Amino acid sequence: MAGNNYAFQGMKESMARAMKKDAEMSKKVSIEICSFLKGRTTTDAKRILGRVITKKQAVPYKRFTDGVGHRKGAGIAAGRYPEKAAQIFIDLIESVEANAQAKGLASNLKIIHLATQKPSIAQHYGRHRGQFKRAHVEIVVQEMEKDVKSKEVKVKKTEEKKVDEKKTDAPKQEVATQDNNSEVKEEVKKTAAPKPQRGSGTVQRELNSGTKVSGKVTEKKVAPKKTEKSEEDKQ
Repeated sequence: MAGNNYAFQGMKESMARAMKKDAEMSKKVSIEICSFLKGRTTTDAKRILGRVITKKQAVPYKRFTDGVGHRKGAGIAAGRYPEKAAQIFIDLIESVEANAQAKGLASNLKIIHLATQKPSIAQHYGRHRGQFKRAHVEIVVQEMEKDVKSKEVKVKKTEEKKVDEKKTDAPKQEVATQDNNSEVKEEVKKTAAPKPQRGSGTVQRELNSGTKVSGKVTEKKVAPKKTEKSEEDKQ
């Protein structure tokens, strides 16, 4: 809420807070409820307050015990069932849970700060004047350590995946460039291949015909033909 002067300082990203101004309850009652719920989770706090409203569990009074009777329950000496104040605290816890959800926090929230302050004094009008019972209540919740650690692990895993993807993409690009280079080299070889010189067949023809080859004249050697002897010589 804008314009509120919160008593709690040192807010973190894993925290959320809410405030209820001029709540219609006694400051003494709010102090006892705050000390009873501080350090619990929001789900446990709402469950306990629901039992207080149905008078199944009493809020222990440890500071303002003057005239307060004993109640049944483990660890309870003096206590009461402040139904109206319990409903106000339930609304406050639901409000801080909504703020945490809007901030993107997990549903497991722990109450790390729950305090009440004295508001401005207001009086009833009339012949018998008296002061209104009012109180400012402030609550701060934080994500559980398990959820914070799990988020950190998830962030690390996503970062590692991104790095691995970059590493796997790099060799593929290198292989592609190597293939391209080999294709370019083959094309260069084809284009740079020497032009075929005068074939061996043409050289052989020139040798047989007795023409000049590289400035020299080669004579054609013809093997003597065998002549058949005439019949007269045979006789």
